[in-house]
Amino acid sequence: MNTPFIRNHQYNVIKKQAEFLQKTLRSVADQSVLKTVRYRTAVNIIEAFSSLTTEREHLLEQVSSLETAHEFQSYLIALEPFLEPFPPITLKQIQKLFPKNKKLKVPDLQSIDFRYVTYLSWVDIATNKLYIVYPFEGQFIGIEGRITPTHKKGYCMFCNRHQELAFITVKTKPAGALPDQYSSIGQYVCMDGHACNQSITDTSSLEKFIVSVRK
Repeated sequence: MNTPFIRNHQYNVIKKQAEFLQKTLRSVADQSVLKTVRYRTAVNIIEAFSSLTTEREHLLEQVSSLETAHEFQSYLIALEPFLEPFPPITLKQIQKLFPKNKKLKVPDLQSIDFRYVTYLSWVDIATNKLYIVYPFEGQFIGIEGRITPTHKKGYCMFCNRHQELAFITVKTKPAGALPDQYSSIGQYVCMDGHACNQSITDTSSLEKFIVSVRK
């Protein structure tokens, strides 16, 4: 039985490294260069994990010996059983994360392939709000922020891809603040959460943002 150990953002690292190696194989003839790129591809993938068993490390390192597009595709498909999905979450759990919002609109959870989800997000167009749910330190964190489309391209804080962004503003209550005293924290993020999840390769910026708005 395959025990999942590859999170979505790590799988994205693997895909990007495999794609880069494929492009190099098509465009470079120098064998010494190819040998170096093959080595660095495997190293970059391994470094995306904090710890690996020898068996898992060998599984991932197979990328360095691939040659054809079919082999690369087969490699990625073979890793799918090892994908660690977003933790199971119910509609009621999500609703409890946003107790003040009695008319919360939640996406159809049955239609989501949680293997490819780093953070769950959706936009309520009627209220111009972005909702984010993320498993952090053993519990789900819910963030609600108002979004303002920029109609401009830039780099998303979460996935660092160059795409059309929205500015999300999240109200926070500083420590020791009065009951009606709030401050706001804003960041530029992808308008398309699905595409963002397909591109994110590191969770540090996402988690830094979550920590900052929880204060």
